[in-house]
Amino acid sequence: MRKFDPRMRAWLIGCLLLVIAHAAFARPPSPQSWQPDIDRLVADDSAHPPPQHGVLFVGSSSIRMWTTLAADFPGVPVIDRGFGGSAIADTTYFADRIVVPYHPRLILMYAGDNDIAEGCTPRQVLDAFETFVARVRRDLPEVAVAYISIKPSIARWSMWPRMREANRLIAAWSQTQSRVTFVDVAANMREANGKPRGALFRDDGLHMTPAGYAVWVRALKPVLANYGFATH
Repeated sequence: MRKFDPRMRAWLIGCLLLVIAHAAFARPPSPQSWQPDIDRLVADDSAHPPPQHGVLFVGSSSIRMWTTLAADFPGVPVIDRGFGGSAIADTTYFADRIVVPYHPRLILMYAGDNDIAEGCTPRQVLDAFETFVARVRRDLPEVAVAYISIKPSIARWSMWPRMREANRLIAAWSQTQSRVTFVDVAANMREANGKPRGALFRDDGLHMTPAGYAVWVRALKPVLANYGFATH
């Protein structure tokens, strides 16, 4: 029997360790890791009860950092429940605490950006969004849900093909659903050459400047009006 070359064994072990390390790095954090963030949001609810039957913004840091939300939609009862670098499944997991209690008439979600960055496929992003819609409608069967498309960003430009495909899948699925809307913000966030508009992003190339949020406001106002929320 041919003796196995120790150098080959060492090489194979090294390859295996690299695969394991990559898998560990790419694995999304557990939803429970956001528990302190959720606890803070719920504590704030007790101190400052949010409006009922309004417009709920949920998702990741692009929602959390939207500090001008109320001013951007004057006269609309808005609630901001974005947190951290969360993925779609994180909001689904905590829906009983940061979605259902407000009985919103309309939910606007921005998430999926981090899902792709964590290694999810476009199909998995769609599956996660479908699961979110099913979860909230278990308790709020009449709620409308609008998905804000994943934005093209400077920092994650290499991921844009997968993000664009996730957007396409969610847009197509939304057309088959009642009271589910896909909102394309990506088209107006790109230059004529197709790349992200630099003025819309902060120095990190990922999070947005006021000019970036202005693009979103223009895209979202017709959606709010369609569901009976007129801005002044």
